[in-house]
Amino acid sequence: MAKTDLTKSLMSRFDRLKAQRQNWETHWQEVADYMQPRKADVTKQRARGDKRMEQVFDSSPIQAVELLAASLHGMLTNPSTPWFSLRFKDSSLEMEDEAKLWLENATEVMYTAFNRSNFQQEIFELYHDLITFGTAAMFIQEDNQDILKFSTRHINEIFIAEDDKGRIDTVYRKFKLSVRAAIQQFGNKVSSDIKMQSAKDPYNEVEMLHVVYPRSDYNPNLKDTDNMPFESVYIEMKNGNELSVSGFQEFPFVVPRYLKASHEIYGRSPAMTALPDVKMLNEMSKTTIKAAQKQVDPPLLVPDDGFLLPVRTVPGGLNFYRSGTRDRIEPLNIGANNPLGLNMEEQRRTAIRNVFYVDQLLMQQGPQMTATEVIQRNEEKMRLLGPVLGRLQSELLKPMIDRCFNILLRREQFAPAP
Repeated sequence: MAKTDLTKSLMSRFDRLKAQRQNWETHWQEVADYMQPRKADVTKQRARGDKRMEQVFDSSPIQAVELLAASLHGMLTNPSTPWFSLRFKDSSLEMEDEAKLWLENATEVMYTAFNRSNFQQEIFELYHDLITFGTAAMFIQEDNQDILKFSTRHINEIFIAEDDKGRIDTVYRKFKLSVRAAIQQFGNKVSSDIKMQSAKDPYNEVEMLHVVYPRSDYNPNLKDTDNMPFESVYIEMKNGNELSVSGFQEFPFVVPRYLKASHEIYGRSPAMTALPDVKMLNEMSKTTIKAAQKQVDPPLLVPDDGFLLPVRTVPGGLNFYRSGTRDRIEPLNIGANNPLGLNMEEQRRTAIRNVFYVDQLLMQQGPQMTATEVIQRNEEKMRLLGPVLGRLQSELLKPMIDRCFNILLRREQFAPAP
């Protein structure tokens, strides 16, 4: 197919969304450089597998991000404990034994589907993005083999817009796809440029744009892809070629924000709060390392005559000097105060740990700890993260469970309802 009026309007809107996101990109890149180096390719084009720790002199912020991500995973979506339950909107149905039994069976089917799919590894990646960038995105699809398929997308792919209630209802995803995969997915609808590349280099990557947004005009009584509540369009970025137009019954993306200002669309993260301390800690670590090197291997004071150069500083090295002179090779005392530098570094580490709730999340268990104290400490953790968990329930868990429930219902995975 060729460029259409639909793709023209979508590309025009994409340019506006791209302009709105520009300020965030440099912020995300800087945060990722220090606290999530494996994803530090927002504004920089990094080769796959390259070393990304050049700017990191202290890894404690990276460890703090890992701990908070693991804690959120354990509190919200722990695979070893039940982390959600279903209820009827109509409270009178809660009194019906058959209805309650059907709902319990449906819950078990959903847990089985989650555990069979790739949910656990993808949700853990989502928590990392959420804590680092403040905004995360997961694509939920139907899968012929595992029924559910989850895919956490990198923040550099995602461009979003809100509806009048402040909920994300539009996602533009810009991503790369190999020529071979594009032909497998879209067939003859690809442009002549991709067809030519397939003969020369089928593994060359081309840029695609996937747009999902609410339809303004559709017939809900018709169940075809042209009359679904959300429209899905795939476009070639290079020439605006329309590849496919279909739809979704539910919004297929979940896009949670960690914290969000009322006038902003993208979220803010604890990593952004800790960024000044993290940058200062890295600079301090660099300076402390230099000071320690100067003390362990100090600069030397060498007289300008009386010695045969070069000066040998290796173990057992011999340096010859003119006999009868009192000149000696002496170390230069720089007067470094290492304890002061280490103390200042520890102050920065403490501030970073407080931002990521490290001391509160790491339970200090002792022999005198009672079961009541354990429960109280767990409740304290929930109170600390309460506002964040509330937003995650509305922007992550509820839409994700709704989407998965409806997929399983359409695939007839539940028992017939009473």
